Amino acid sequence: MNEPKVEAKYESILLRVLWMLIFVVVWQVAQFILGAVVLVQLIYRLIYGAPSASLMNFGDSLSQFLAQIGRFGTFHSDQKPWPFADWPTPRTPEGEAPHAVAPAPHPARDEEPKL
Repeated sequence: MNEPKVEAKYESILLRVLWMLIFVVVWQVAQFILGAVVLVQLIYRLIYGAPSASLMNFGDSLSQFLAQIGRFGTFHSDQKPWPFADWPTPRTPEGEAPHAVAPAPHPARDEEPKL
């Protein structure tokens, strides 16, 4: 009598194992990308004296994504990471202030071209 429940649970765990294997591959790629972001951020910091805001935000989002994969893989969460969930939003930086680039001044525009 318990055959359908046991088979459904077995099928469910097999599907979860398949997703875990896929996310292990995604983890490896994302880990490499995060390492590249760290290296580029270090070079940017050495050149400009402050980190890049866009790299800070992307690095934080990518770190949270890796954490989501870890939680899913360790059965801490049943929610699959991106693309099945929203991409993590970056948090407010807690370290150095990012490099700020002043906006370029807009040139004065004349209605009539000068000859």
